[in-house]
Amino acid sequence: MRPLEDYLVIDFSQFLSGPSASLRLADMGARVIKIERLGVGDICRTLYTSNLIMNGESSVFHAINRNKESFEVDLKSEEDCEMVRELLKKADVMIHNFRPGVMERLGFDYPAVSALNPAIVYGEISGYGTAGEWKNKPGQDLLLQSVTGLTSLTGNADSGPVAMGLSIIDMLAGAHLAQGILACLYRKAVKNQGGFVQVSMMESAYDFQFETITTFMNDGGSLPERSKQNNANAYLGAPYGIYQTENGYLALAMGSIPQLGNLLGCEKLEEYVEVSEAFDKRDEIKAILASHLLTQTTEKWLSKLEPADIWCSDVLNWNALMAHDGFKVLNMIQEVQMVDGYRYETTRCPIRIDGELLTSPKGSPKLGQDNEKIIKEFITHTTINA
Repeated sequence: MRPLEDYLVIDFSQFLSGPSASLRLADMGARVIKIERLGVGDICRTLYTSNLIMNGESSVFHAINRNKESFEVDLKSEEDCEMVRELLKKADVMIHNFRPGVMERLGFDYPAVSALNPAIVYGEISGYGTAGEWKNKPGQDLLLQSVTGLTSLTGNADSGPVAMGLSIIDMLAGAHLAQGILACLYRKAVKNQGGFVQVSMMESAYDFQFETITTFMNDGGSLPERSKQNNANAYLGAPYGIYQTENGYLALAMGSIPQLGNLLGCEKLEEYVEVSEAFDKRDEIKAILASHLLTQTTEKWLSKLEPADIWCSDVLNWNALMAHDGFKVLNMIQEVQMVDGYRYETTRCPIRIDGELLTSPKGSPKLGQDNEKIIKEFITHTTINA
């Protein structure tokens, strides 16, 4: 059995952050029922992150909602709300990521739900928390990256603010919510006590930067300065960065500048013998290194650096990565199938438990596909006719 088998999760969440948390719980064995708006469903069904349409819906919806069930309801209908309340009475976990005040208006805030089911673990994600003048701002990933200083760490010094190419704050908030829920499920198993788990995307964004923010706060409030070229970390000295070679790119992490100079056959680098120069003369060193690395192929440089245990790597795109034996051995790709027979490839859960991969052949749900089964299993005849 998977660790969360026999646990029931009722998931009101949409977009990425909340669904990423319920996806992880589903991967670990929980049964996840998505509560979806009548006729519309999760907005992510039609929120296209690319021009790829998969089986009539957005690719991102399929990526993050596999292995779940869909219960299509009208939360303006008292009859439908009563059916949802019946589900919540039997649930172990409830998740939502609506703005503050929405669930109160719908009657599914924590006090209301815990009155129905005192042992439930109630998890919510907000954009900016539940207090303060920002609480009603939209919790969108790019906006959170921008307002929390994250965009000042990526790119070169003259690049201006640069966002990460992923919805990283959504994913972090989802991971944090899953962690909090799992902690409360442990307490529930021991004490039969529920819990209220709250995560904000803003707090997740700050936590993501804990190393750099700690340095900033204890360094007299001096803002980090990105290097002028090949920047990969605003605080780390040379050679840290990604460099172009004759036929591709090479990533270099921390290392001794004179040792690099010797291994690469670059006499100019051997002159920087003081450790402090890697920071004080960062741009100067990186410019020399960047020019030198253009003279040979990535493979040539790796053949010199890797045997000396220098922290370095090739820089791969997805085609090259997935063709590599180092990736293939992980079995990170799985094929899943929807109820109508549509098949697609996606990633699997990255966690192994007792040596076993956590895979599932079940794809994302069609809107409302599980209504009949859920009503028959959970909802009494009296409730339907109430």
